[in-house]
Amino acid sequence: MERDGVAQHGVERLLGEAGVDSRRLRHALLLLCDGQWWSLAELVRASATSRRSIEALLREVRLERRDERFRVPAAHTPGYQHLLALAPPPEDPVGHLAGHYPQVLDRLTELVAKAPRGRHTLDHVAATPETALRRALLLGARFWLPGARLLCVGDHDLTSLAVKLVHPETDVTVVDIDERILAYIDEQDLGVRTRWADLRLGLPASAREHDLAVTDPPYTPEGIGLFVARAVEGLKNDGRVLLAYGASERTPMLAFKVQQSLSELNLAYEAIYPDFNRYFGAEAIGSAADLYVLRPTTKSRPAAAARLNRQATAIYTQGPQSVESSAAALPGLAELQGFVPDLLVGDWAKDLPQPRVKLSTWLAKPYAADPVRVAVAVPAGLESALPRLLLATRAAHVRAVLGVPTPPPGVLSPVYEFTARDTVIDAVRLPQPTGPEPAMLRRILDNAHGKLANTWRESLIGLARAEGVTLTKNQARALIRQAAPWSDDLTPLEAPLHRLSALPQAITTTITALTTTTTTPA
Repeated sequence: MERDGVAQHGVERLLGEAGVDSRRLRHALLLLCDGQWWSLAELVRASATSRRSIEALLREVRLERRDERFRVPAAHTPGYQHLLALAPPPEDPVGHLAGHYPQVLDRLTELVAKAPRGRHTLDHVAATPETALRRALLLGARFWLPGARLLCVGDHDLTSLAVKLVHPETDVTVVDIDERILAYIDEQDLGVRTRWADLRLGLPASAREHDLAVTDPPYTPEGIGLFVARAVEGLKNDGRVLLAYGASERTPMLAFKVQQSLSELNLAYEAIYPDFNRYFGAEAIGSAADLYVLRPTTKSRPAAAARLNRQATAIYTQGPQSVESSAAALPGLAELQGFVPDLLVGDWAKDLPQPRVKLSTWLAKPYAADPVRVAVAVPAGLESALPRLLLATRAAHVRAVLGVPTPPPGVLSPVYEFTARDTVIDAVRLPQPTGPEPAMLRRILDNAHGKLANTWRESLIGLARAEGVTLTKNQARALIRQAAPWSDDLTPLEAPLHRLSALPQAITTTITALTTTTTTPA
């Protein structure tokens, strides 16, 4: 009994030190006393309490163990009854709805289990299937979704698929830097549009004018500020941003800094749902995050534009683009190795005399001049932008200087002949090909800033005319949509690489279909 008294005294001391914040620990203690076996990760996630706080509680509690799991022995639970938080945490706003969607939850559980593993350099931590479902339910409970346009600003958590499963009438677009996630979402064939984007470099032109945006960004002030600013950029004037963000109960200053970055965007807070999001991992923040509902004001769009103009590329907590990483030396004459460019793209040493342009500007619009030789600096952490940076020009010779060795993008082999050595890739433009399929593919890739389907359509019409038949615009569009229904409204620069890889076969399909299309002699 003396040992039990010592244990209870230790718990009482810990709860007393926590003061009003002891409710989290009291809830964790209640879970430990409920007869279930718990792992550390499960207890952190269920109580939404940081791992450090849970570990402090476990050091003071009398436990029985079975492998990696533990609980308070039934004989000792009465001694803790006066310390428990018997009232439940704040009610889940959609908890009463979730039970009506067991089949959707089963499907999401399977989808999350089979999804590509997270990348720590992108601060990926997977949300639980229940979280993805509850996000979809909250969207439908708070907003009218039939016909609404939803933008997922990054979607490692597969919220887009949850929304389409619960609200199939919603128009959903995902922008993400991770090619694997984009391909996986497309494989599910649920009608989600996918667009590649490194949000540090820009938002795709086809990802604008949405009613709602959802984002679960890197949990740094820089990451939150960037992703929310891009979300604002992708909204109509009367839209909303739903933001997942969490911090440990031990570090309120981190939450304050993030909320300062939100305040700079002149957003109104419509709601904050505490601990709404739960994760597999992120135990430092209790495997949980709040859900913010933010409403842009008339001052939000100008504030977002100003924020994006001064945005740095270091936004993550880990890897070469973490906020605490030291800046790498800028490439200069040594990296050019005798190559004399007409134009520099990206950040180069200041003593180089050539005109230069930002990476973001290079991707946003065609360069006004017509340089023959271009040098592109691609810092470590931005390698996924390489195929787009090469597509964005018609220069005869492009030299890419990378922060880390990166293989040439094979999907661009119809455009360039590549030579790679260490961190330098030389891309020399190939002559225009012969044959209808290669010529049509090359024309599309050479017009990377233009809408892919428009270039494709005009190429089909021109090919039909050369064969002495008339193909109308509507007929050409129909052929393209049948072969590549994903091709509407996007440019080659926005297209995920798996779409560009599928483009040659889709082009062949449309050319073959020309012979069976109803035509009129010219």
